[in-house]
Amino acid sequence: HSPLYILAGLIFSTPWFFTWPLVGVTTEQDLRSMPVITLPDGSQRTSAAPLTVMELAQSIGPGLAKATLAGVVNGKTVDASYLIEGDASVSIITDKSPEGLEVIRHSSAHLLAQAVKQLFPDAQVTIGPVIEDGFYYDFAYKRPFTPEDLAAIEQRMSQLVEQNLPVERRVLPRDEAISYFRSLGETYKAEIIEAIPADEALSLYRQGDFEDLCRGPHVPSTGKLGHFKLMKVAGAYWRGDSKNEMLQRIYGTAWTNKKDLAAYLHRLEEAEKRDHRKLGKKFGFFHLQEEAPGMVFWHPRGWAVYTAIESYM
Repeated sequence: HSPLYILAGLIFSTPWFFTWPLVGVTTEQDLRSMPVITLPDGSQRTSAAPLTVMELAQSIGPGLAKATLAGVVNGKTVDASYLIEGDASVSIITDKSPEGLEVIRHSSAHLLAQAVKQLFPDAQVTIGPVIEDGFYYDFAYKRPFTPEDLAAIEQRMSQLVEQNLPVERRVLPRDEAISYFRSLGETYKAEIIEAIPADEALSLYRQGDFEDLCRGPHVPSTGKLGHFKLMKVAGAYWRGDSKNEMLQRIYGTAWTNKKDLAAYLHRLEEAEKRDHRKLGKKFGFFHLQEEAPGMVFWHPRGWAVYTAIESYM
């Protein structure tokens, strides 16, 4: 037999076409690594590889990607940068979503802290949670913040929004996070972390020159914010204990759009017009005194109105 005949026999008698990898052919292992994404409307998308929430939004459409603030993966609220590695139910959070407002307010608190640190480098950050209609952040500083300070802080926040700084998440071991914040001179933040179990990894969020401890999620960039207003400053004891230092608490409100912010501020103005303390003084019904907080000192006209209402009831 010729060498060519022998070679041909070897080739066709060996099941090489079953054992050699074939370019462009999807294997069973490949299929297992392709996440199947179930969207809120029940439709499904298969990805050739793990992808982030933002990449999923981009695959659906550029408009949705532009509006994306965060996501919900298997019931958990996550950042837009969260990597989806397996089959999952996913919804995209935008400013139209119920969860969107909380993400915006949470990120606005970080924006406030960044502005304060830039304007008042000696200030120390503590906590900054979301509350009803807004947020606050507590700072340790050598003096109370003034109305002029608030105006300057709010202006700096707007500048940071214009810079559209990316918001990036990283994870540190607990002890490393303590050392990191102590190196920054942030003793209050380090004290917070010391109360967390030693085996727990912690997430930090950075935007520009500012980094803070936080579970998240946060908006992808500061440009997603902008509809906010700083409301007032109040004193607050560290950890709510009167034996501790007095901190400066800055309150703010944040909304998804300019219209909602204006409507909220209008409601506050109307409520202030109906403030019983102002009305009592305006109509001569009663007065209040600092010596007796909460005590009403009735005037004849006010007492007459009060007794008339009481007898009616």
